[in-house]
Amino acid sequence: MAQRADTVRAGVTTLPARPTPMTTASPSDTGERPRTIRVPWAPSAVAKTRRVLVADLDARGVATETVGEAEIVVSELIANALRHARPLADGMIRVHWKVKAGVVEVEVSDGGGVSTPRPAPQSLWASSGRGLRIVRSLAHEWGVTEERNGRTVWPALGGPSRRRS
Repeated sequence: MAQRADTVRAGVTTLPARPTPMTTASPSDTGERPRTIRVPWAPSAVAKTRRVLVADLDARGVATETVGEAEIVVSELIANALRHARPLADGMIRVHWKVKAGVVEVEVSDGGGVSTPRPAPQSLWASSGRGLRIVRSLAHEWGVTEERNGRTVWPALGGPSRRRS
């Protein structure tokens, strides 16, 4: 019988990757294994997620530039979720990422909000509103997926995404 490998550390729940019917992942294939964490709906989620993401991408040997871009992008996406959306039903934000051939695909899922995420118009004097413009400038591509219980914003860093939405 398989054991569940969930762990909870410092308010971060780490869930094991679940291979889809189209994808098989063996434990020895950790380089391409997806990773999912759930973080509490709180400002501390940004730093906690950055630490876990950066450590994981470094361990996988992802290019330093791509790791730095992923760190910035995930920070912006979680900050946007906290500011403009609601938590998932369990009071959390879900962050999922995978690496394939040096390309990092990140997904940040929340409970959705009243507006669709889109970059704000350029403004020299605005004190906020640059988050998705930063994401757009660093990501090779990005998108928004509306779901029954919320929404997911996903960027691909370091190259084109394998997903086509």
